Amino acid sequence: MNADRRISVIQRHLRRESAEDYAAPIHKLAVNATKATSEAFPQATSAVIKFPENKGDYFDLDGMLTPSAKAVRYRVREFMENEAAPIINDYWERADFPQQLRAGLGKLGIGGAGIKGYGCSGLSVMEEAMAMMELARVDASLALAYLVHDSLCAHTIDKVGSEEQKQKYLPKLSTFEYMGCWALTEPDWGSDAASLAMTATKVDGGWRLDGCKRWIGNSTFADVCCIYARGSEDGQVKGFVIEPKTQQGWTVEKMENKVAMRITQNGDITLTNAFVPDSQRLPGANSFADATGALATSRVIVAWQPVGIGMGIYDACHRYLMERRQFGAPLGAMQIQQERLMRMLGTLQAMIGMAHRATVLAEEGRLTPGKASLAKAWNTSAGRQLASLGRELMGGNGIIHDFHVAKAFCDMEAVHTYEGTYDVNMLVAAREMTGVAAFKPSARKSK
Repeated sequence: MNADRRISVIQRHLRRESAEDYAAPIHKLAVNATKATSEAFPQATSAVIKFPENKGDYFDLDGMLTPSAKAVRYRVREFMENEAAPIINDYWERADFPQQLRAGLGKLGIGGAGIKGYGCSGLSVMEEAMAMMELARVDASLALAYLVHDSLCAHTIDKVGSEEQKQKYLPKLSTFEYMGCWALTEPDWGSDAASLAMTATKVDGGWRLDGCKRWIGNSTFADVCCIYARGSEDGQVKGFVIEPKTQQGWTVEKMENKVAMRITQNGDITLTNAFVPDSQRLPGANSFADATGALATSRVIVAWQPVGIGMGIYDACHRYLMERRQFGAPLGAMQIQQERLMRMLGTLQAMIGMAHRATVLAEEGRLTPGKASLAKAWNTSAGRQLASLGRELMGGNGIIHDFHVAKAFCDMEAVHTYEGTYDVNMLVAAREMTGVAAFKPSARKSK
């Protein structure tokens, strides 16, 4: 059977109805498809067969890390290269989540980062950042699922939850037996999250929640959800931890047709006359500031996501230039391609420097909201430039995900927008420098 015929047969198998029914053989099918492609078109190795060697750490990030941070970095890298990379493109193509990877994620010891006790890993901010970077290097969607699950859901329960809630949820979240989601954004309120309209009405023994949430990652299969609503009586934002799979009045619909972060399962949530008992109220979340407290640290972790995506793009491009030949020589021998590659590398080193410094400040307790926002905004902007260069460098192969760059290029667009858009994050930083909240037209300079 020739290569094209083999690919056609494999693709028909991959279009069977249920992803869960064939999760085990999917790795073998994907690798076989790639090998068939390689036999017919031998130049340049696909990322599905073997993820490219790490070449992007040119200024020795390892030299700034503790032994424990390096250990986290390398065990996450090994897992992502060996377990995730061979199957991840197919899941991205089908916009499905690889549930079979959850057990492996749990064994990495990265769940419950920054949380002491309750079976959590207690990773430092830098160690958590290294996990994020290496997850994103192979797949940004898995990195985002981890961010939502750990930096937002688990951290919120740890910071504002009751002791009973911590005992109940954190051990299972830390092993990924439970998956978490975090629901703040609403259909009408994205950047202006403080205007949220979901209501919480006090009733005998608990609360009634009514309203909608949008863009909520992991929500289609989450076991635990931290969700925020505005009190009907006092107008203050209040937090709740609920169990979606048993919550009456909860419905969720998967958001379709995304061109980025396709593996991350974003959902539209509707709560209709949903009763939540007092025991599920997050006692420490009594204002919008309490609700968004988890975002400060998570924004630093997000600043490492474009670093990881950029590393993966650079590594794929480096290998591609060495393997792909045109005009009788490797593409890497051509001046314009060398210049592109070095521009990418320089951008990547600057991104590492920004993220590393913000993380050190966070660990020292000196990180301000403005600094966190600037690191996130600047790195995502620089990351877009890096991704664009990588796509250009690969020519036509830059728009198919076999070589990794096309998928990463699309995913980088989403990072530029979530956890605060580039514009809003820059204005948060500018507010800190000028005292003027420019994103509120009626704002006056603070005293």
